[in-house]
Amino acid sequence: MDRRDGTRADVIPITTAPSAPHPAQPADRPAPKPAVPRPTRPAGHGRVGVLLVSHSAEVADAVRDLALAVANTDDPAPVVATGGSIADGPGTSAVLIAAAARRVDQGHGVAVLCDLGSAVDTVLALLSEADEHGLPFPVRFADAPFVEGAVAAVVTATAGGDLSAVLDAAEEMYRQRKR
Repeated sequence: MDRRDGTRADVIPITTAPSAPHPAQPADRPAPKPAVPRPTRPAGHGRVGVLLVSHSAEVADAVRDLALAVANTDDPAPVVATGGSIADGPGTSAVLIAAAARRVDQGHGVAVLCDLGSAVDTVLALLSEADEHGLPFPVRFADAPFVEGAVAAVVTATAGGDLSAVLDAAEEMYRQRKR
């Protein structure tokens, strides 16, 4: 076969052409389709956010760090820890909690876990007037142990669970025995 410029074209034997069937594959069977790459989503896009509320900023941060370490991924769900009062002492602040809820929200809901009873009271008061406080929608309180629930919530949210699944995973930790 000659090219238009008069030189001979490279000849590829049909058995080695890219479209030739694999030698171990019968000729009457079509070649397998190449793997189609799965679509990937931008990092951190489209997941439930997890908000950890403690009386101590240090405790909240430590629980956040533990939950993210257990999730063991470079692309975890969004997790925000808040704790302490505005005056930098122990306690809870509705202002800090509302701001943290807005920060962690990606449009798929926010699960909130608390350490002690007064933190629960503060969160429930905020949720009862969510629109007034500018909370994202939906925001739900998880009635769960703080550390174990946080780990379960973050792992489930990182895996792509919806808000209901994240809450269920966190709340299931009350039923898990430690021995």
